[in-house]
Amino acid sequence: MLLELSDMEVRYGTIRALKGVSLAVDTGEVVTLLGANGAGKTTTLRTISGLLHPAAGTVRFGGEVISGLPPHRIVAMGIGHVPEGRRIFPDMSVVENLEMGAYQRRGSIGADMEQVFELFPELDTRRKQIGGTLSGGEQQMLAIGRALMSKPKLLLLDEPSMGLAPMLVTRIFQIIRNIRDLGTTVLVVEQNAAQALKLADRGYVLEVGEVVMSDQARSLLTDERVRAAYLGEGA
Repeated sequence: MLLELSDMEVRYGTIRALKGVSLAVDTGEVVTLLGANGAGKTTTLRTISGLLHPAAGTVRFGGEVISGLPPHRIVAMGIGHVPEGRRIFPDMSVVENLEMGAYQRRGSIGADMEQVFELFPELDTRRKQIGGTLSGGEQQMLAIGRALMSKPKLLLLDEPSMGLAPMLVTRIFQIIRNIRDLGTTVLVVEQNAAQALKLADRGYVLEVGEVVMSDQARSLLTDERVRAAYLGEGA
């Protein structure tokens, strides 16, 4: 198993944001986390990437305990994180943003940058353009491309379709498929439950910091409780 969370508990002061969360992601999978706002999805990703430290439980990556390690160590081990809201460097060019994604690497990064431009032709024509002047969809592509420049084994995506027009949402999900097909495992948090479940192999449903359901994505897509709660359909 590539990633394993066991009995993860995370606190914000006296508030228990995660209450014994356990989940797993195997190599080559796309796994999605579903849940309402405040369910603990972003907290889960931030704990995996070392931005938050658990009060209890463990995170294992490739069999090695990584909970408590600093974020730069976790990136170096092979986990890339695309946060909610993109968080690109708005005053840097597209190329400079991508170079920042590879800041821990040694040697040439040219071939990997060209692969990013193959994935995102929209960015290829804007290499020298300042990141803050890109459209929302282009900024999301840049954020994903920047994370890919670290050559991650596992890519964490937090709400990649948020705020995007429907046509761009379809494009982003196709890109995620392409990333998986190129050999990168993906764990995605997504409010667009229908798209996420059509993309994913498996899914977990979080409610107020606890995993309440887990199954194959196609089973969750037809589950009456999931359809009522997250797909806007009556049970």
